[in-house]
Parts: sequence; structure tokens; C-alpha cells
Amino acid sequence: MGSNSSRIGDLPKNEYLKKLSGTESVSENDPFWNQLLSFSFPAPTSSTELKLLEEATISVCRSLGSDSEDLLEELLCCLMQLITDIPLLDITYEISVEAVSTMVVFLSCQLFHKEVLRQSISHKYLMRGRCLPYTSKLVKTLLYNFIRQEKPPPPGAHVFPQQSDAGGLLYGLASGVATGLWTVFTLGGVGSKAAAAPEVSSPLANQSLLLLLILANLTDAADAPNPYRQAIVSFKNTQDSSPFPSSIPHAFQINFNSLYMALCEQQTSDQATLLLYTLLHQNSNIRTYMLARTDMENLVLPILEILYHVEERNSHHVYMALIVLLILTEDDGFNRSIHEVMLKNITWYSERVLTEISLGSLLILVVIRTIQYNMTRTRDKYLHTNCLAALANMSAQFRSLHQYAAQRIISLFSLLSKKHNKVLEQATQSLRGSLSSNDVPLPDYAQDLNVIEEVIRMMLEIINSCLTNSLHHNPNLVYALLYKRDLFEQFQTHPSFQDIMQNIDLVITFFSSRLLQAGAELSVERVLEIIKQGVVALPKDRLKKFPELKFKYVEEEQPEEFFIPYVWSLVYNSAVGLYWNPQDIQLFTMDSD
Repeated sequence: MGSNSSRIGDLPKNEYLKKLSGTESVSENDPFWNQLLSFSFPAPTSSTELKLLEEATISVCRSLGSDSEDLLEELLCCLMQLITDIPLLDITYEISVEAVSTMVVFLSCQLFHKEVLRQSISHKYLMRGRCLPYTSKLVKTLLYNFIRQEKPPPPGAHVFPQQSDAGGLLYGLASGVATGLWTVFTLGGVGSKAAAAPEVSSPLANQSLLLLLILANLTDAADAPNPYRQAIVSFKNTQDSSPFPSSIPHAFQINFNSLYMALCEQQTSDQATLLLYTLLHQNSNIRTYMLARTDMENLVLPILEILYHVEERNSHHVYMALIVLLILTEDDGFNRSIHEVMLKNITWYSERVLTEISLGSLLILVVIRTIQYNMTRTRDKYLHTNCLAALANMSAQFRSLHQYAAQRIISLFSLLSKKHNKVLEQATQSLRGSLSSNDVPLPDYAQDLNVIEEVIRMMLEIINSCLTNSLHHNPNLVYALLYKRDLFEQFQTHPSFQDIMQNIDLVITFFSSRLLQAGAELSVERVLEIIKQGVVALPKDRLKKFPELKFKYVEEEQPEEFFIPYVWSLVYNSAVGLYWNPQDIQLFTMDSD
């Protein structure tokens, strides 16, 4: 085998390909198959070569599509069997990659439509019929492919000995040719990518994760929910021996510890963060498991690093990381435990040397930094809202805040206060100018002021929540509050903040009085000592009780309008060895995140 070779340009005239794509039935025992597989051609290694392959085989592909019998359902079933039933070995690695990639290609018609597709031929077959029984097995296999992160075998690890430099077509299928062969079946789906995809250590894990995200985000059929999403929502830990309710279809079990470790290690990629979001948001079993872990820092630190490097990340990745944090902070146990985990030498945090800090204080620092970045750069209200919601959820359980975290909370309030005053001044000047000229339109400063005042109130509520619930645990916050007490004076009589300022004003007045009694020229240590003593003496009943600050993440209506373009942008930019013509992409703009 493999003794004959062929150039890509010769493929349209190849007699065996003509017979393969013709109408004549060929027996499985026919010598034709050995003759077909004896031919080989160099595997495409670039988008240019893939385009040549497409153009060379377009007549063959059209012949395969001209038969009246629809074989797509059978082909999809065969691909699912390949993915789920073939054990992962050196000799099967590449064919597993190609089977996963081929399924991605069959679903990629979405790329060429501006609107979210509610129905397609591939979509139809995957939702019902012969493919349906493979649902849970496919999702489980794709997850395990992601977990294992198996690297491709070294060159030469193939099943048949090569008898020529190029090798046979069978070997070609197992070493990358199939990507080109299968993609040409899309008739126009293959083209050049704007930029080469980054190197990935495990092509199988990468492609499997992308396919899993595609399947999870398929829209429901008219008469049935998405079975792949059902499988993702309901799978359980292998250590969970409780029976599945009969009402849950496509259920399976997987090793949660292995999945958790893989998620912790892979958060540098958009798609891994999107998977983490999907699981936390939709699968209560995995969410409960993760929140019970005693090593949550292994998951939270990579998420914080994404937010810290906000300038280098695309906005969607930042959103997903932030929403993951918001979902975690909905749990009071998480909010308490993060202040008990002590970290040393956070090398990626460069604003200040943090020799020792709690995970909770670091989380506060990073979220506040994200807010400040957003205020000066993107000015995205959605980002603001989610950052503040996460801080609010944690505020009642703030414990032993690091002095720098306490300072940054008050510094953010200072920044907001200055911005508030600036907008007020601009509004006043603009109003004066408009009185002297009726032709000049008045800018909408009222809207800007309203947004800033909403954020200021939220910050005051966060500070108040900490003071009323855990004052005795946070002397550093009281110190920072006293140090910048002048900031809060202007808001004491403001109608939007009067109620929430009562407790803050009480705390400032009470501790200021005790410091005055202690005399002048007090050291930082002495001030903190007075604060700790004063906390015991402060009558708690004088602090007004407010409703607990609790925010819950809820997906917006029609989430597919966001997630489907996002997933396919990840596929376009991250899939290994798959190329689509950027000029044909309709689902998203090519310069989008």
C-alpha cells in the first residue's frame, strides 16, 4: 500500500475517486478499496494548499452530493461512533481529531448566516433519530478528551509501515489529510484565515472542547430541547451513587476531580473559561462540588489573572471571567472561605508587592482595578454592574481586609466622588452657556450624573454592609475610612445618599472622637489599636439595619444571540487545521472579539 502517489492537481482525473463518487455500488470486498488506498498525496499544510485541494476536488464533491439517497445522517452517526467507541491510542489519535473536526465542519454553516440558525440539516439529524442515542456518550467523551489533554503521538507512531515518503491515503487520513478532505465537502467553506491559530499542545482536547461548546449552544428544536445541553446540565460525579431521576434524559457520570483540575489548568483560553461558566451556571452538581472544594484558590487565581490583564484580553473573555466570579460570590460559604486562604508572593500583581494576602482581599483588589480600568477606558455599564454585584455579594463577609484592599475601596469611592463633582460642574457651566444662547443643544449630563450616582450609592452600600455585619473583623477599613473622612461629608445631606450615610457617618464620628481623646501624633499601630478597642465599645443597636445585599446572575433573554456568535468566533480563531474564507463569514465581524 502507498506505492502510488498523486499530486493535488491530478485528483479530478483520478479514476478511483471518480468511481468512489459515482452511482455504481461497490462491494466492501471489492479490490477497488485497496487500489483506492494505494494512492497518496501530500497533506495540505497551509490555507493556500487547502484552497487548492477544494478547487481540485469540487467535481468529486458535487458527484457525492448528487445522489438522491441522503447519507448525511449515517455519516454523522459514523463520526459519533468513531469519536466515542475507538480507544485513544497513538495509532488512533489523528483519526479521532479528524472525526471531531469533521463534525465541527458539518455544523459550520452557521458561520455563513448573519442570523442565528434555528434549523439546519446537520442540526436536524443531531437532535433526533439515529444520532440521539449517542448524545450522552459523545458529551462524556468530549469532556474526557478535554480533561486528558493528550498530546499528539510522535512522528512515525502509525499503524502501517510506510513504503514511500508520502505514505498511503489511509495513513494520510490518520496524519492530517482528512481535515482537508472533509472540509471540501462544504463546497466553499474552506478558505484562508486572517491569522494563523496559536499552537496548541493537544489538538484533540482543543477540537473536542470547541465541538462541545457548539453542541451545548445549539438552539432547541421546535418539538424538543437540545439533548446535548440536557446532558451537560445533568451529569454527575462518578462518586455519586444516587440514582438519576427518570425525568432526566442523556444522563451520565464523570470524574469531577479530574474535570476540576483540568478547568483550573486551562483557564488561559477563552473556550475553557466559557466551559467553566457553562458548567457553573447550568449544572448544579458541578457547582455544588466546586463550592465545597478546599482548594478554590486553584480555580479563582487564574480567573483573577484574566481580569488583571484586562488590557490584553478580549472583552468576551473578561465578561465570562467576571460572571464566573459573580456566580461564585452568590454562595456565602465561598465568601467566608476566601478570607481564610492566605497567599504569598502573587508575582503577576505588579502595582504593589503583596508578600502575604488573603484570597478574598486579592479578589477585591482585582475587581476594583477592573472597575477603575473600565471607568477610564471602555466605560461599559454592564461591566460596572457585574463588578459591583460581586463586591456587594461578598461585603457582609469581608474579613481581615488587607490594608491595601481597604485603601483601594476608599480610593475607588474618591475617584467616583471626583467624577461626580466634575460632571456637576460641567452641567452647571453648560446650563449657564445655554441661557446666553438658545441655539446650543444641552448635553445630557443628567444621564451621566444618574449613572455615577448609582455607582456611588452601590459603593456606599458595600461599605455600609461591611460596617454593619463585620465591623469588628475589619480595622483596616475603619482606618481607611477615617483617613479619608472628608470625602464623605458632601454626601451626608444628599437626598440620594442620606439614608445609607447614617451608619457611615456614625462610625466616622464615633472613632474620630476616640482618636481625639487619645491625643495628637498617633502612630498607625496606635490608631489601629484604638480602633480595635473602640469596636467593642460601639453600641451595635445604633447601626441601622438594611436589607442584605444579594445579587444573582441571570442570563438575558435570547442568550443564543450572544453565545452562538461568540462560540463560532472561538472556533474560527482557535480550531486546529480548519480554515474558512473570511470574506464569507456573516455571523460576526472579522475585527470583533
